[in-house]
Amino acid sequence: MNAKQRNTRATKMKKKWVDLRTQFWPDLEIEDLWNRKEHDGFTTLPRTMPYQLQIMDDLADKGKPVSSVYLGLWCRVFDESMLEIKSMEQMAFESGFSGQRATTTWKQRMKKLEELGFISTRPGASGEFSFILIYNPHKIIMKHYKDGHIQEGKFNALYARAQEVGAADLLTESE
Repeated sequence: MNAKQRNTRATKMKKKWVDLRTQFWPDLEIEDLWNRKEHDGFTTLPRTMPYQLQIMDDLADKGKPVSSVYLGLWCRVFDESMLEIKSMEQMAFESGFSGQRATTTWKQRMKKLEELGFISTRPGASGEFSFILIYNPHKIIMKHYKDGHIQEGKFNALYARAQEVGAADLLTESE
């Protein structure tokens, strides 16, 4: 599908959803909705992210999920796939960790994400995790799948969703 076809399809889909929304919620005030194009503070998430997060947690040590840490990082990253951590305490809090061991727990999960290949880190003024590079999760998941570390059913679900949304990076890798 070329760019013109994608734009045409997107325009048709937008009209469909706006028409349905108007039908189902006729009294809706548009100002009550959050539009990513009209508000600051948004990031783009892959539509396959729920599947990716489940697979990441499966790859992590049992009882030590990494998905909340990864999501916290993703919510701070820009198109350059890199971010700077200025406060590990804040990142630990955003990841859902609290108490005396919050930062220690966050650091352990960061090390696991790096060990699994989802991120790369460099030290700086804020410590060992000052700079983070986030790799394409589809490529990392594909590597783990080929190595036999991912349940076939979960990979198949991710693959089907990627196909549904046109995530060509996963589709090309597996074919």
